[in-house]
Amino acid sequence: METQETTTAQQSAHRVSIEALLKAGTHFGHLTSRWNPKMKPFIFMERNGIHIIDLTQTQALLDKAADAAARFARRGKKILFVGTKKQAREIIRRHAESCDSPYVVERWLGGTLTNFQTIRKSIRRMEDLARMEEDGTLSQLKKKERLMKRREREKLEKVLSGIKDLARLPGALFIVDINREHIAVSEARKLGIPIIAMVDTNCDPDLVDYPIPANDDAVKSIDLITSVIAAAVNEGRKEKEVQEAAAKEEKAKRKQEAEDQG
Repeated sequence: METQETTTAQQSAHRVSIEALLKAGTHFGHLTSRWNPKMKPFIFMERNGIHIIDLTQTQALLDKAADAAARFARRGKKILFVGTKKQAREIIRRHAESCDSPYVVERWLGGTLTNFQTIRKSIRRMEDLARMEEDGTLSQLKKKERLMKRREREKLEKVLSGIKDLARLPGALFIVDINREHIAVSEARKLGIPIIAMVDTNCDPDLVDYPIPANDDAVKSIDLITSVIAAAVNEGRKEKEVQEAAAKEEKAKRKQEAEDQG
């Protein structure tokens, strides 16, 4: 028979408790009329014309998704955080920055992944304009030209600042609202880049490698799920640093031993 301690231990083995998921309103889906039948396995019940998500599945699948995020980070791969809907922008930016990850919170530029070299050119252009501002080159131009270059820089910074340090394609994507970010989903799938995503009751979970059944509209729900993924990325990065430091130490030790024997 299960004791209270066993149940508590099982709960604490998860990254997030059912209670925390409930408090964040993660279980509220969309109107039943707006559902995607493929989400049926993740739906617990219907209440007042709204689908209620099965939080035991959310909890388990969030663990699985976070483990994957940590694994990618441990291998030195970058995870690109994507969320351009109004209520997700600041959350995505904050959590992505907290784990030193790239992000897209304005609009998704078509070709961000599939035409990556062109995007890199735009980033270089943005950096050149910033340099011109810093070294005084801009102040030597005529007023009209100066204004045009400042506007161009502002425009580029608005959409590209979150991915300016992305030197190569990301190892994975974390997405809030795959219906809204369908272009990002399509590009990642085309290139075989794994997708971790919050999937609400109106989504197709088959489009995602690591689906997390959850309310993708409520601020608290988005914040909770994104914070878990960001924490997992940090966890993976720290493990990588520890492994690298240990390998470096081992190498130095071997070198010293070889010198001593010589």
